[in-house]
Amino acid sequence: MFSGGSYDDVARWLKNFLTSHAKREQPRTEVLLDAGDEREGRSYGARLMLGERLGDPVEFDYREVAQHRGELAWCAALAARTRAQVKSLLGGAAGSAGNARAR
Repeated sequence: MFSGGSYDDVARWLKNFLTSHAKREQPRTEVLLDAGDEREGRSYGARLMLGERLGDPVEFDYREVAQHRGELAWCAALAARTRAQVKSLLGGAAGSAGNARAR
């Protein structure tokens, strides 16, 4: 169904997928997708951003995403991982103001 696709098509799908699931946890979450010249045809880098907080970078292999983007189980696992990362950013953001005063 959605398997395969050009590098740019898969990049667009990946950014939309990550954004959709990240915003389900917190609508202010943004996805920064690196698909620049150095990665062209090979990989993507993604980071979640919530306000000033940046999540850890996540690497995606182009062929793996292209091959599995039509598989429900693979997509469900990626969605769960994305939502967990947003929750982690939210936990850090919620506790950072109080923790800064306590230190």
